Amino acid sequence: MTEPVVIDKGQGGLERARVSGPRAEAEVYLQGAHVTQWQPRGAGAPVLFCSARAVYAPGKAIRGGVPLIFPWFGAHATDRSKPMHGFARARAWRLIKAEPAPDGTVVVELGLDDDESTRALWPHAFRARYTVTVGDTLAMALDVTNTGSSPFAFETALHTYLTVGDIRTASVRGLENTPFIDKVDAMTRKRHGAEPLTLTGETDRVFLGTRARCVVDDPTLRRRLGVDKTGSASTVVWNPWSVKAAEMADLGPDEWRRMICVETANAADDAVTLAPGARHVMTATIRLEAA
Repeated sequence: MTEPVVIDKGQGGLERARVSGPRAEAEVYLQGAHVTQWQPRGAGAPVLFCSARAVYAPGKAIRGGVPLIFPWFGAHATDRSKPMHGFARARAWRLIKAEPAPDGTVVVELGLDDDESTRALWPHAFRARYTVTVGDTLAMALDVTNTGSSPFAFETALHTYLTVGDIRTASVRGLENTPFIDKVDAMTRKRHGAEPLTLTGETDRVFLGTRARCVVDDPTLRRRLGVDKTGSASTVVWNPWSVKAAEMADLGPDEWRRMICVETANAADDAVTLAPGARHVMTATIRLEAA
C-alpha cells in the first residue's frame, strides 16, 4: 500500500513532502514551503506549471508551482539590495505535520518564525503557519501572527503558476471593471474593462480591491481552472511573454506560452497591517473544472 505522505530528498537534494492521496498527488518542498505539484487523479495535463529549467538549490526560488511571497511583494520599497519578493520563498520552513485527514484529503503544515537573519532584513517578530490540503482541490492557507510589541505592515502572495495549452487563447474571468497597477507601464494606474482579460504581450498587473474568484478559461486544453480566495484583496496576473522569457535562465524558450500566473495576494494599496498579537489568514483554493 502506498504511503499517503513520504518525506524524502527531491531535486537538488532539497527536502520535500510527496503526497499520494486517494484524490490527488502533490509535492511540497520545505524550502519556501513551495508547492511544486498538485495533480488530481485522471486530470491529464498538469494543473500547476513548473519550468523544466527551474533551479532547485539552497536559497534559490523555484520557477513554477506556488511560490510563497512574504513579507514584501516585488522589489523592496526602499532597499533594492534586499531579496525580490521577500525572504520566505527561499527559507527552510519547519515541517509541523504531514498526515491524511478523515475526509480523504492529506494535510501538510509548515512553519516559519522570525530569527536573527530575518530580522536583519525585516525588523519584526512574527509567526507564519502554512497549511496545504491536497484533495479534489488544492487548498492553501497562510496564517501570519504579529508576535512582537509594535504593529507592522506586510505584503504577501501565493504566486500560483497555472498550466495553459496556449496563453494566446486563454482568458481570465473575475477581474472585470477592476482597477490595477500596470507594472509593465511604469506603475501606471488603470482600470480593466467589462470583458474577460486576455493577454497579448508581457503582462504584470496588480488588480486592487479584488474579492471574487477568478476562472482561467482554456479552450486549448478544454478545461477551466478556478481560483477562490479569502483574506486577499489583490489579484496579480503575470506572464513574461517572449522577449523577457528569453532573458530568464530558469525558463525555457517557449515555456511562456504554456503558463499564466493568477496570484492570490495582498500587495501595494492592499498591504495588511497587524497590531501586536493580531493574526491574518489568507487562503487560495485551486480547482480543476470541465470546460
